Amino acid sequence: MNNRIAVTLLILLLFSAFTPSSSQAQDLSDGNRKIVAKVMPLYPDVLRSMNIQGTVRANVVVTSDGKVKSVAVKGGHPLLVQSAENALRQWKWAPAGHESSETVEMIFKP
Repeated sequence: MNNRIAVTLLILLLFSAFTPSSSQAQDLSDGNRKIVAKVMPLYPDVLRSMNIQGTVRANVVVTSDGKVKSVAVKGGHPLLVQSAENALRQWKWAPAGHESSETVEMIFKP
């Protein structure tokens, strides 16, 4: 049991050590389809200068040809939501034989 905890902690430590940190928004997707084109959201300078940060979580419905059909924001800082949504509407996923729902998180850190 202690070995399992130690391995889990090591994996988390390695993951956090290699997670990029920048003044731009970062994104995480837990969907199965490959993202082929991302547009990073604009991080408004005024929000960055005020140290406004947060995560925006959205469900994106993707058509079979990889285009965004709809974006439904599920949570996040109200001042960052529009920027995240605008960027997500421009993303492209790999084609698939069916429509899919992808969950994406965009992390805004100054």
